[in-house]
Amino acid sequence: MNCVEELEYRGLIKDISDEKLKKLLNEKQITFYIGTDPTADSLHIGHLSSFLICKWLAKYGHKPIILIGGATGLIGDPRPTSERAMITYEQVEHNFEGLKKQINKLFKEVEVVNNYAWCKNLNFIDYLRDYGKYFNINYMLNKDIIRRRLDEGITYTEFSYMIMQALDFLYLYKNKNVIMQVAGQDQWGNITAGIELIRKKEKKEAYAFTLPLVTKKDGTKFGKSEGGAVWLDENKTSPYELYQFFLNSEDEMVIPYLKRYTFLDKEEIEKLAVRHQKNPEAREAARKLAFEVVKFVHGEKEALKAQNTSEILFKNKGITDDMPKVELDSLVINNGISLIDLLLEVKLTPSKSEARRLILQGGIKLNRQKITDVDFMVNKTVVEGDKILLQKGKKVFLQIVVK
Repeated sequence: MNCVEELEYRGLIKDISDEKLKKLLNEKQITFYIGTDPTADSLHIGHLSSFLICKWLAKYGHKPIILIGGATGLIGDPRPTSERAMITYEQVEHNFEGLKKQINKLFKEVEVVNNYAWCKNLNFIDYLRDYGKYFNINYMLNKDIIRRRLDEGITYTEFSYMIMQALDFLYLYKNKNVIMQVAGQDQWGNITAGIELIRKKEKKEAYAFTLPLVTKKDGTKFGKSEGGAVWLDENKTSPYELYQFFLNSEDEMVIPYLKRYTFLDKEEIEKLAVRHQKNPEAREAARKLAFEVVKFVHGEKEALKAQNTSEILFKNKGITDDMPKVELDSLVINNGISLIDLLLEVKLTPSKSEARRLILQGGIKLNRQKITDVDFMVNKTVVEGDKILLQKGKKVFLQIVVK
């Protein structure tokens, strides 16, 4: 396969600015960038699905740059419903360092840049004269993300985000020879604004394509677990939890996720697809997906540990040290605590009503035994050694270590 055929097979192209770009990708070596704002100090699996484009394009000789928006992160891109909360300069710097460290570990072929470097000294008059004059208000209002916010209201700060992102593309075009931007499909309006700015100021062509958003089979956003985002930082989402998340992917989505999240070649994916279609209950393709993702993010050793832990739990063989755990003071157990309160204490449920509902429906097990009594008390008689195993549904396990 050539470059474009590879990208299309893996479902990595949604919108493309110019069909000429396909010829460039197949026949030339170009420099491109993809970016994110430092809204947290760790990447999550949404970032991973996008940033893996750097690996694929580098394979075909293209040079990737990842931009971490130290400047745009202080502003916040417009959300569909409301304005983002402002974060401090200190928090943005902290988050930038966290993301840069992860990117350097996972994407060694990538150059990391921070747009704060070229935005921090830009004064307001120059901003308006050198950039603002090139943006027609009607053009900006027609962009989807802006148009959706007009009824709710949008601040000038959010409205200016498009210009800042276009400024980034222009700066990288002039200083890093970047002629292409890649972004998620929800950023189409912002990246085409950058193409227009380069055309107007430099009288040159620039290009872009967008990546389809990764979704579940019903079209909703993929990447949330019981506790929120699925992070690449092992202290936020353990390798085992990351493994379980992908292992539990919907049957219909396993093969698309294999194409998007792994480096397995087409032949191997197609063989897995045939076996998956014949016997999805065996979860062979899902196990391969989970293993490959954890191996890329945390290394083969952690992937093997997560795989082993998952198999042990699946076969009801007991507790392993690698599964998620929390510590609990022995006084709590010695004094006795209701199962409902325990589920809240260890954050397996968000509320007492949810805990009660799960217990009544048979969705809670304690040391492999189903508990349906909402008044059940947990005390030292249920402690095995110094551990208690809690299970919510079929997929969520938690080891409680009594100290």
